[in-house]
Amino acid sequence: MSGAVAMTTPEFGASPAQRAWRRWRRNRAAVFGATTLIVLILMALFAPWIAPYGFADGDIYATYAAPGERFWLGADFLGRDLLSRIIYGTRISLSVAFLGAFFALSIGLTYGVISGYYGGRLDNLMMRVVDILYAFPSLLFIILLMVTFKTGFGGSAVDHPLLAWVRVVDQQMGGMFLIVVGISLTSWVAIARLTRGMTLSLRHSDYVQAAVALGARDARILARHVVPGIFGPLIIRVTLLIPQFIATEAFLSFIGIGATPPTPSWGMMIAEGFTSMRSYPHLALYPGLALAIVMLAFNFLGDGLRDAFDPHAR
Repeated sequence: MSGAVAMTTPEFGASPAQRAWRRWRRNRAAVFGATTLIVLILMALFAPWIAPYGFADGDIYATYAAPGERFWLGADFLGRDLLSRIIYGTRISLSVAFLGAFFALSIGLTYGVISGYYGGRLDNLMMRVVDILYAFPSLLFIILLMVTFKTGFGGSAVDHPLLAWVRVVDQQMGGMFLIVVGISLTSWVAIARLTRGMTLSLRHSDYVQAAVALGARDARILARHVVPGIFGPLIIRVTLLIPQFIATEAFLSFIGIGATPPTPSWGMMIAEGFTSMRSYPHLALYPGLALAIVMLAFNFLGDGLRDAFDPHAR
């Protein structure tokens, strides 16, 4: 009788992906996070059609306007609509999140797979490089990188072609290029360590050893057997790192070395509203709320993915 009951349960005969999907779908926080991110992505893509005004459009007669019919969330010290700037600021946060995650995953995955699969002296050398990079504060590195390039290496390389190219690209991206580069160069280290550990365990698995015995090339083994087996946990890890990327961008913009004005960044908007916090608290409150929502959404999504793909979950 119990066997018949087990045969009719929804989990019976389901693939691991189907069971993970069912567990994730029952996680309300994860579903809320995913739904929120979809709304934010659509908001960023269609910002010119959603925002009531342009992010740089100001009205000198509407400075510090209170929330009302014309400006739903109020206006800043230049008479710019706060709601429109928050909507456009979604582009900055999501760009840093997804670009930083993409490059961190690409570099960390490649580095960790090579180190873990080949092992030996190469693995020892590559891991020592990772240890050295771990010892250096990532935020300090990003700050030094941005200050160095934006000041032209102290004026000694003002006319260098590479520096000129970096400045043009950074200006076109509203000051986000150097932030993405800094995040990518520092965040891949954690991904590389995780990748290396999982690759070491998969290297001695039966199906990898069978592929080696059949004469398969290393590139084929890595692409067909190793990378697919570790990609899921890496995606979860990167998803949980994305709030840190967003917080880094907001902090750099808050201290004045992030996004280039008038490009709207939530961190910069919080800094601008902080100076008049007592008289106009909404100027810092609404951008801070938007920043908290997007970070919570990524945290909820990452926690849900981790719980859904946990092999010990029932």
